[in-house]
Amino acid sequence: MKKTIMKQYWRLQQSQSIASLFLWTSTITLLVWPYVSWRFDPSATFIGISMTYWGLISIATLVISSIFFIGYAYDQLLSLWKDHRTVDTERNPFATYQLMPQTAIIVGHLNELLRRQAPDDEEVLASCKWVDEWLEWCCKQEIWDRSQQFWDQNLPSQVPPLSFLPNNIVSDSRERNTHKTDDDN
Repeated sequence: MKKTIMKQYWRLQQSQSIASLFLWTSTITLLVWPYVSWRFDPSATFIGISMTYWGLISIATLVISSIFFIGYAYDQLLSLWKDHRTVDTERNPFATYQLMPQTAIIVGHLNELLRRQAPDDEEVLASCKWVDEWLEWCCKQEIWDRSQQFWDQNLPSQVPPLSFLPNNIVSDSRERNTHKTDDDN
């Protein structure tokens, strides 16, 4: 049921720009028409179409052209949305320095595989050590604790030690969660 409602809501959002363009065009055209109608003789025709209709069509075309020009200027000339996206990305910790817990698990696996593939390569080991430090920092953040608490409470078994993550991350997180729960009571 929820997916069906969300799909319909998404469809409404997708058609909103076309509907808005139509509604704004008709509204502005009909608001402007009384001010310019005296220029168009309703009894005259051009290509068999009354000048009144030509007037309405020309106003509507001008409105649509103006809307498209404003959109083009906003997108290409002012580039305001590009800066907005950059700011969003820069302020999102998961796009810059923080790892989501699922990503930390994947990076931990890859780091351990790399360490096992090149046990004698000093550069690889230095890189793996740095990734271990980063993972340790990321796994000490509140998002890891909340995720692990959710996994412990809602999955059939608790999170195992995850040996590919550094320094007892799982048990430390469980301990922090216990302290938080005790402090809340």
